[in-house]
Amino acid sequence: MPGVYISYPFCSQKCTYCNFASGVFTRNQQERYDVALVREIEAHVWQWQPETLYLGGGTPSLMEFGPLESTLSPIPSGALVEATMECAPGTVTAERATFWRSLGINRMSLGVQSFVPEELRRTGRRHTAQIVESDIQVLTGAGIRNINIDLIAGLPGQTLASWRESLSWVERLSPPHVSIYIFELDEDSNLGREATLGGIRYGAGLLPSDDAVAEMYELAVVELAGLGIHRYEISNFAKPGYQSRHNLKYWTGEPYAGFGLDAHSFNGGTRRGNVDDLNLYLDRMEAEQSPAGEASTVDAEEERFFVGLRLARGIQPTEGEWRRFRDPIEQSIRDGLLEREGGWLRLTPRGFLVSNEVFQNFIEVRAGLV
Repeated sequence: MPGVYISYPFCSQKCTYCNFASGVFTRNQQERYDVALVREIEAHVWQWQPETLYLGGGTPSLMEFGPLESTLSPIPSGALVEATMECAPGTVTAERATFWRSLGINRMSLGVQSFVPEELRRTGRRHTAQIVESDIQVLTGAGIRNINIDLIAGLPGQTLASWRESLSWVERLSPPHVSIYIFELDEDSNLGREATLGGIRYGAGLLPSDDAVAEMYELAVVELAGLGIHRYEISNFAKPGYQSRHNLKYWTGEPYAGFGLDAHSFNGGTRRGNVDDLNLYLDRMEAEQSPAGEASTVDAEEERFFVGLRLARGIQPTEGEWRRFRDPIEQSIRDGLLEREGGWLRLTPRGFLVSNEVFQNFIEVRAGLV
C-alpha cells in the first residue's frame, strides 16, 4: 500500500555536512510554511489509503503542537500501520513524546550520527551520548519503542577506534533499527566548500580515507549482525520485524505522495518533486499555484535494478530483464560485485561498498553506452 512523506525543513542549526533544503529560517517563514503545508495536503485528492507516514526534515520534532496536529489531520489514517518522525537528539520531552504518540506516531528516527563528542562538535551537533540515552528512555516510556538510530561512517577525524565506540553505544542502547550512512562530501555544504578550498574548519583536513571508511562500514555489518540487527538494505539494518515499512516502498517501487519543500511523489509510473527553494514554495502556495515541477516518466525495468538491488535480498529479474541487462549483469558478476542464485540477483559484500558503480552500469544501458 502507498505511503506519505511530509517535509519540515526547519532546524535550530545547520550541520556542517548538510546540503538538504533545510536550515535556520525566520519565525515568519516558519508560520507561513505551517499554513502552506496544510493547504497543500488539504488540496490533495486521495485515491488510496496510506499505509505509512514519514515526517522528515529538517527537524520535525521541533514542530509546535498546533501546527503538527493540523498537518496530520487531513491525512487518512484508517490504514496507517507505521508513522515515523525524524528527531534531533535533545528535542525529546515527556510532554512531546506523549503528544506524538497521541497523534499516532509510533516510530522515531534519531539523527545521532556519532556518539563521540569531538566528532559531534565538528558536525555542529549539540547532543551527547547521554542525551540520546535519555531520549530513548523518554520515548519508550511514552509507548514509542520502534526507534531508529542514524550513524555516519567517514566523519572528519573519525577512526576505527572511535567508530567502535559509537557501535558500542548501539549495543548498550539496543535499538531495533540502525541506519549506517557512508559520508559523502558535498561541495554545497559548509564542510564541502571548506575542503574544496583546502581549509581546516569543520575538520575538513581530517577526512578518513575511502579504505578506512569501507573498513568502518564492514565492521558495522558484522557487529550489528552479532546484535541481531541485520542488513536488509545498503544503509539500513533491523531486528526481525522492524524494517522500515515506509522506506521499503522506495526500494520496491510502491507509490507515495510527498508534501512540503523539496518533497517528491511517485505514482508507479511518474515521479514529481516540489521546488527546493523555501521562498518560492511559499510564494506558489500563497498564490494558489502548485509547488511541483514537471513530472518525469520512470523506466520501470531500470528502476527495479537501480533501487531494488539496494535490498540485501536483491531482485528477481524477468526473462526480458535478464536479456536487456545481460551485459552489465555478466560484467558485474565477473567483477565480483553481483551474484546470482537461482532466479535472484543481489549485490555481493564487495558490491555493497561500490554499489553506485554497479547501478551506473544499468543506467548506461539506457544511454546506449554498453
